[in-house]
Amino acid sequence: MLRPNLITNLCGIKLPNPTILPSGFLGTSRPLLKRVADNGAGAVTIKSVGLTPREGHKNPTVVTFEAGMLNAVGYSNPGVEEIAREFSETKEIDVPLIASVIGTDADEFVRVIEKLSDTQFSAIELPLSCPHTPGFGLLAGQGTPENTREIVSAVRKATQLPIFVKLSPNIPGIGNLAKVAEDAGADAITAVNSLGPGMIINIEARSPVLSFKIGGVTGSALRPIATRCVYDIYEAVDIPIIGVGGISTGRHAIEMIMAGATAIGIGTGIYQRGIGIFRKVCDEMETWMSENNLKSIDEIRGVAHG
Repeated sequence: MLRPNLITNLCGIKLPNPTILPSGFLGTSRPLLKRVADNGAGAVTIKSVGLTPREGHKNPTVVTFEAGMLNAVGYSNPGVEEIAREFSETKEIDVPLIASVIGTDADEFVRVIEKLSDTQFSAIELPLSCPHTPGFGLLAGQGTPENTREIVSAVRKATQLPIFVKLSPNIPGIGNLAKVAEDAGADAITAVNSLGPGMIINIEARSPVLSFKIGGVTGSALRPIATRCVYDIYEAVDIPIIGVGGISTGRHAIEMIMAGATAIGIGTGIYQRGIGIFRKVCDEMETWMSENNLKSIDEIRGVAHG
């Protein structure tokens, strides 16, 4: 019996399977990204890069809890000029490479992307949704239709690469905002970024655990919300969706695809099942599909909509 086909077409980009390493997880260098790709990821995303270097928030920036993880890294990155040098050649990474780009306004996004013009990225992701870094994402108003339209339109003029717009689960009517992004020129929607912000307090120290006090919630606590967001977006747009949030098993991945996702991101799950999680999830998907006489994931995409 032939193995089920997990090959995925995402905006014309061929992925060997639908799993993607999201931004913020192990995407800090070419060797780390190669290691993730060698462990079965269908595509990998670099840690978000801005116009100038950022130190980010002070440690501790990450804490686990019984239903996932809380993080407030603060977009630490070496700046776009260093990233442009490092990723001018990426032959050793044999899966598509996605650049996550941050900025405080439309002009800054464009300036970062222009400096990446000689790199080997296959797509650009715009996280318009950070819940814990002043000046970026939600705290800068980037979750509004006006700012989303302005930023995506400006970036569309600056690059011919596919544009993935990453949205927050906090936004009421997320399908409507996804439609705004689509109309402005987005090629896909990444759903979702971390939830929150949330807080965990060390009751012995009598203070928040994270140095920034608040952080974004990822992992199992986020998964039902992310699935609902993907479901809502699927009914609102005609472009692909990358479903992200709490996926750690093949069944979780199948669920997200049934909600409407074309591809799925695995981040916090790495801490739960190790870097081999990408291959494990794909194997579990294939097993379930074989048991249900399915030959391709295209057969189940969006079926939860009836």
